[in-house]
Amino acid sequence: MAAVKKAEDVVNVDVYSVKGLLSVGHRYLDVRTPEEFNKSHVDGAFNVPYMFITQEGRVENPDFLSQVSAICKKDDHLVVGCNSGGRARRACVNLLNAGFEHVNSMEGGYSKWVDSGLAGDKPAETLKTACKFRP
Repeated sequence: MAAVKKAEDVVNVDVYSVKGLLSVGHRYLDVRTPEEFNKSHVDGAFNVPYMFITQEGRVENPDFLSQVSAICKKDDHLVVGCNSGGRARRACVNLLNAGFEHVNSMEGGYSKWVDSGLAGDKPAETLKTACKFRP
């Protein structure tokens, strides 16, 4: 039986490397909420939220793995991103433990992507969301 993967097993990739990976066929999985995703996202990204904000607080999406499995194969090359990196890292752990083979987390998340000028020339405030998931 394979060892259970933990956060330290996740490979973090900087935004410039992610841009290169996407140009050679990696897929970008955005795990932010639909509201965050709809505000702005990496070109070509697909959205499967890892968490939802409810009246009770943050809750993990119980269908996350099945929703990703419906649109990705376990041998697809995936880059996972959120707003700043936390949700993406946790999502990567779940994906690795579910048998996904090629999963990387985008270091710094979409905020870093925007701050690095990779989201185009719109002002950062119009692209980024305040991170509701930080403690």
